Amino acid sequence: MKSLILATATVLSLTGMAAAADHEVKMLNKGEAGAMVFEPELITIAPGDTVTFKATDAGHNAETIPGMLPDGAEPFVGKMGKDVTVTFTEEGVYGIKCKPHLGMGMVAAVIVGAPVNLETAKTVKTPGKAGKKFEALLGGL
Repeated sequence: MKSLILATATVLSLTGMAAAADHEVKMLNKGEAGAMVFEPELITIAPGDTVTFKATDAGHNAETIPGMLPDGAEPFVGKMGKDVTVTFTEEGVYGIKCKPHLGMGMVAAVIVGAPVNLETAKTVKTPGKAGKKFEALLGGL
């Protein structure tokens, strides 16, 4: 009986691991949407998925924006010029910025499952072009 329970638990855990997906978002000096961008700028994933913010071009980082996180989510700050991989477990909208290029509009949105904090995320003020970029990214949700 113990071996049957152990075998069932192993199969269930492997099934759960297989369901999680890995995604990549590039940090670029120039992309399809212009200069200083994340590509893609908007990504929708499932809870438990991971996103690697790829330092394709030097001088960028990826970090969460205060106030643009769902309840219970852990903020993160990636190091300058380094990839950072994050597992997103809480459903909602995550605002992401490149700290040195925030005013230039270098932001992205990660939607995990249902955008439960969408209205709160829309009220967060960001400088320069970032605010207009978030209006465009989150406006259609």
